[in-house]
Amino acid sequence: MGKPRGRLQVVATPIGNMGDVSARVRLALEGAAAVAAEDTRHTGMLLQALGIARPLLSLHAHNETQRVPEILARLAAGETIALVSDAGTPLLSDPGYELVRAAAEAGIDVEAIPGPSAITTALAVAGLPVSRFCFEGFLPARERERRAHLAQLADETRTLVFFEAPHRITATLADLAAELGNDRRAVVARELTKAHETIYRGTLAELAQRASKEDNFTRGEITLVVAGADRAASSVDTALLRRAVDLLSKELSPSRAAAIAAQLTGATRSEAYSLLQRQAKPPPESD
Repeated sequence: MGKPRGRLQVVATPIGNMGDVSARVRLALEGAAAVAAEDTRHTGMLLQALGIARPLLSLHAHNETQRVPEILARLAAGETIALVSDAGTPLLSDPGYELVRAAAEAGIDVEAIPGPSAITTALAVAGLPVSRFCFEGFLPARERERRAHLAQLADETRTLVFFEAPHRITATLADLAAELGNDRRAVVARELTKAHETIYRGTLAELAQRASKEDNFTRGEITLVVAGADRAASSVDTALLRRAVDLLSKELSPSRAAAIAAQLTGATRSEAYSLLQRQAKPPPESD
């Protein structure tokens, strides 16, 4: 009789509503020799709520490298290990990548037990194009780095999805409006699937203003969905437009520089003027 094969199961858990636990997720957690969890206390409460008692292994961003050999040894010995994060699907802005990669390279079976994800949940209710999107995770915490990263995304035509901490959402929306344009459509999805789920819709400028005035806006788990750049603008040579705006703005008034840059590159005057404004106002050094 051959040696039993171990298996790593990547298990999605609820992002808020316990009713989203599927029968397959329950069976996976019940059948695992151990559950590798981002936060053992959080996962312990989840298992208790489900009436499941399983050993827990801590696996988070600060210990994953050290934990992988131990878990691989257990998998090689024939055990089934369930990998979970605090909420949603593991690896998506959560730990687990090193373990999954190492298990796959070692020939261990890796199985996904699909379920909730804040990314797909937010996209489903956003009312923005979802045929193509890109997930950017958490933006840099420091404003200078955040603005620089957003500037690189200004011409991305796919719908953008971000996670953001509640204490930074107001500043992030303001930075998005500055780098992507005040009129870009966006949705802030707060506390998805929970009792206080709230969906805010509007332009980036409108959402930034609302966030600065409403206390509830800056509470709870937040997923941010932003419409991509207009496809018509994607045919413009962005590097050429930036160079034209930079050179012309040194010699001409903003409106004249924008007008000539638009004629030279095929961009619209508003695109050129918006870029000129962004380049003329560098982000501050402080947080």
